[in-house]
Amino acid sequence: MRPVRAPDLRAWKSDGKKIAVLTAYDASAAALVEKAGIDVILVGDSLGMVIQGRQTTLAVTIDDIAYHSKAVARAVQRPLVVADMPFLSYQTGVDDAVRNAGRLIQQGGAAAVKLEGGNPAICEVVARLVEIGIPVMGHLGLTPQSYHQFGGFRKQAKTPEDAETLLQQARALQTAGAFSLVLESIPFGVAAKVTGALEIPTIGIGAGPHCDGQVLVMHDILGLADYSPPFAKVYAPVGEQMINAFENYAAEVRSGKFPPDTES
Repeated sequence: MRPVRAPDLRAWKSDGKKIAVLTAYDASAAALVEKAGIDVILVGDSLGMVIQGRQTTLAVTIDDIAYHSKAVARAVQRPLVVADMPFLSYQTGVDDAVRNAGRLIQQGGAAAVKLEGGNPAICEVVARLVEIGIPVMGHLGLTPQSYHQFGGFRKQAKTPEDAETLLQQARALQTAGAFSLVLESIPFGVAAKVTGALEIPTIGIGAGPHCDGQVLVMHDILGLADYSPPFAKVYAPVGEQMINAFENYAAEVRSGKFPPDTES
């Protein structure tokens, strides 16, 4: 079973093959994701919200991502493991970005990193990382690390001017060497235009059906989160099933039904 590599995604775009991406944060979940045939595992800074219980991703550290990425990478062979670069791990300059991205590859076991934004400073970081051999996935639209600047988790690129800016940034990231690009929470027409303008694949999340692939947070599709964004779909109510299992266990403990002699 040959591992998925970053260049494969570009080839799949050319062939019209859709790309399935899902988050995972630990070894047991990652192993299940691999068995399901998912192509790319994103060790997202979303772990700050779904694992650590925070309101945003901003407090996640490079140590956090490296720890969870290492656990995921140990458990899988085929999926491409992409580690998120958290807030302030790359915005402070190229040297910091190289050092931190290198940690996620060398210590975290990731095969690529993802970072947010497309301004000239970010493109400079992308170009340098690619130059030293680290594949980079870009991320435009609703970039969660800009939560305070946006005034919350709000749809982006809603005006023609903002849509054009996003398109130009997408082209700049491609020129800088990004191998793919996440488009989050933007109008599907804008996503379709960007997807058609690029040679690298786009991965949508709340960006409509015209992207080259899709990504969702595992906790959202399993119904494990207290709140899920409107673009998420619950594929299995695992959260409810877990609650039922916990309730049954507690009831059997309190009644003395568990453990029986056969399980003692």
